[in-house]
Amino acid sequence: MAGLRRRLKQLRLTRIGPGLITGVADDDPSGIATYSQAGAQFGLDMLWTMPLAYPLMSAIQSMCAEIGRVTGKGLAANIKAKFPPIVLRSLVLLLLIANTLNIAADVAAMGEVAELVSGFDRHLMTAAFVTLTLILQIFVPYHRYVFFLKWLTVSLLAYVAVLFMVHVPWATVAKKTAWPALSLDFNTASMVVGIFGTTISPYLFFWQASEEVEDLRAKHGAALLTNPAAATRELRRIHWDTWTGMFYSDLTAYFIILATAVTLHASGITDIQTASQAAGALKPLAGNFAFLLFAIGIIGVGLIGVPVLAGSAAYALAEAMSWRSGLERKAHDARGFYSVIAVSVLSGLVIQYSPITPMKALFWSAVINGIVAVPLMIVVLLIATSTSVMGRFTSRRFIVVLGGIATAIMAIAAAMMFIPS
Repeated sequence: MAGLRRRLKQLRLTRIGPGLITGVADDDPSGIATYSQAGAQFGLDMLWTMPLAYPLMSAIQSMCAEIGRVTGKGLAANIKAKFPPIVLRSLVLLLLIANTLNIAADVAAMGEVAELVSGFDRHLMTAAFVTLTLILQIFVPYHRYVFFLKWLTVSLLAYVAVLFMVHVPWATVAKKTAWPALSLDFNTASMVVGIFGTTISPYLFFWQASEEVEDLRAKHGAALLTNPAAATRELRRIHWDTWTGMFYSDLTAYFIILATAVTLHASGITDIQTASQAAGALKPLAGNFAFLLFAIGIIGVGLIGVPVLAGSAAYALAEAMSWRSGLERKAHDARGFYSVIAVSVLSGLVIQYSPITPMKALFWSAVINGIVAVPLMIVVLLIATSTSVMGRFTSRRFIVVLGGIATAIMAIAAAMMFIPS
């Protein structure tokens, strides 16, 4: 009995690392919109993208986590030390713009869904969500705030629960996952580009590396370069944490595509532009409870996604400018860092009242992320394999190979974004 209690204690949610939060943040409201459109437009024929994306996204995120834990510095700080200033400045500037536009799309989706559920005005609800995320990030210490974020990851289970509300032809699902029926045309290519673009996102690279540094500070630990004795334990933890976190994210995305395929697509609804539209369309098809589950999931992951978007931008700029940074620091001790968070989130709110619609914000965010992703992934590969940066803790060969494949796929995806239809 005592042994069982010890094992349960080891599995406590509080022991889960940055990988889980990063994975859930990947399924933010704008990501849900993309996966919902994939299911609505193509039915079961886009399910194959998730098994393919899983090892690729896991490899890139593992390298970012290793960089943070081995060096004790975030991704931007490592880029600053190894590359010319123009590389870091360009990447950080584009990241700031893309993240702000993504925040705008996400908070708009949260507000729309909250209006559907509660009947309150969407702009009022959006302002409430923005205020809540800012208060938590700025005034709650990291070790407490991260506990709140970890519990929010449970919200993704809503998309698993939706499948219990509808009929799922599992034999056909398995067949279509392994052998889809697709036409090799522009619409198919565009959707594949969109799925991979929202699954392998630049802001997650900066976030996970920086959160490893945050965990290091919270535990008063030392980077592996100065404390190699901890390497075996910590690198094993990183790999387990990252691969399981990405699996949770990837499986949820799979279920979102599946849920919308067997409901919306099966009913002839093939054009879904926003996550809230997907939730609303589910109501007459799958019932009120399925609608509520889908809607709650959008709000829950939004409360994770928005802080991660703002936080990753803040880490990147603070490290580039050599400012004090970290969610564990008090606001007066890291003014620049917290100012970036506040400006990013408030700018996302202001965009709600501008001529830029949430869909336009999401489109331009995707375009900028497509531009940033490939050079940033190349930079991550170079840092993770550099003995001058990582010492003897360079990333393992199979991780690097998967990262290289992911980079090649993202390069093709980015190129296709600029090919006219």
